[in-house]
Amino acid sequence: MIERRQAHAAVTAFLALFSIVGIALYGLPFFYDFFVRDLGWTRAQVTSGNALSKVIVGPLFGFAAGWIVDRFGPRRLMLAGIVMAGAALVGLGSVTTLGFFYACYMLNALGNVCGGPLPNQVLLARWFDRNRGKAMGFAYLGIGIGGTLVPLIATALITEFGWRTALRVLGVLMVVIAFPVAWFVKDSPEGGELGTVPRELGTVPRASQGGLSPTAGGQSPGFPLSTTLKSPAFYLLLVGSMCSIAAVGGTVQNLKLFLSIDLKLSQGEVARIASLVLFSSLAGRIMMGYLADKWSRKHVMILIYAIVAAAIPLLFLADRPWARPLFAVLFGIGLGGDYMIIPLMAADLFGTLTLGRLMGIITTADGVAEATAPMLVAAIRDASGSYAQGFSVLIGLAALGAASVSLLPAARRRS
Repeated sequence: MIERRQAHAAVTAFLALFSIVGIALYGLPFFYDFFVRDLGWTRAQVTSGNALSKVIVGPLFGFAAGWIVDRFGPRRLMLAGIVMAGAALVGLGSVTTLGFFYACYMLNALGNVCGGPLPNQVLLARWFDRNRGKAMGFAYLGIGIGGTLVPLIATALITEFGWRTALRVLGVLMVVIAFPVAWFVKDSPEGGELGTVPRELGTVPRASQGGLSPTAGGQSPGFPLSTTLKSPAFYLLLVGSMCSIAAVGGTVQNLKLFLSIDLKLSQGEVARIASLVLFSSLAGRIMMGYLADKWSRKHVMILIYAIVAAAIPLLFLADRPWARPLFAVLFGIGLGGDYMIIPLMAADLFGTLTLGRLMGIITTADGVAEATAPMLVAAIRDASGSYAQGFSVLIGLAALGAASVSLLPAARRRS
């Protein structure tokens, strides 16, 4: 019974991330060039929808969502998030003004906070201990598969029905895929308190890492949030994740604009490159999930961030046909592990007792970084006429993220 419900939790997380992140997050940038061409908006305006929505929604609701998850469990919040994210894409299919564009992006950002990585990370952290890395890796395959398929599906829908209908169809598809399985998932193992792991599923690490003190008996499901927030390790993890997520977000959100408008590649060619990025992220998630259960997660995190920093410079050579697939594969591998490794490292360092609130803070900060970096890069492109300076900024951010993580303590965990 436990194994069956663990599998249900993993499948739920897979499908929720497939829809909310794979389709919405990685699918929407595929439509950016249509907003520029058909509505006459600048690159900065198009990317500002994602930026402003996350800057506003993240700080206002991120910590609250984490508190709700810790107090009531992830399921209810996830259901609401799935519906909101789907409705946002349907609305974007009817956009004609910037005001409505921003409103739809606000709804999409709220859907991501409520139904995206945060509740799914907590759900899996509660259901898995020894194989937590593998479970997280499997769930995050949903992002890669969703992101791989959406450019191909979107291209077919756009060709047949136009980009507006394509967005509406994708929005409905998100809800149909993710809502039913999330409706039946349980928040935590039977017999376990919310925020703990029952004995038969294993215990969390000894609370002696990250400059924190162990609780009575030497075993603890985590630490009070006030204790975690006093640890230097928390801020190193926060800065490291923000920098790398900013580099990833800045690249992903501008990739279609760069390839389609600047390099003048066809829609089909761009779809193949975007799909290859997300297809390669599947290998990255499997590989990094496996390594996260075998190696020090600190070292795996540094490896992931270094791969991202090494991939972005290939965009300077993107006018050469050989450089585009090489970038797609390398960047995709780094992308695959980037989001997945953060909750694993956080759980190792600080336990799962307040993981919802902790990830609420980290996810909010990462969301702001992920949102503002693309708009900054787009604004630089609008002002300079080239992406060279913006891509250089992203490379620096990725390197800074790796440097911050290198200063983290090596958290001990169950093997």
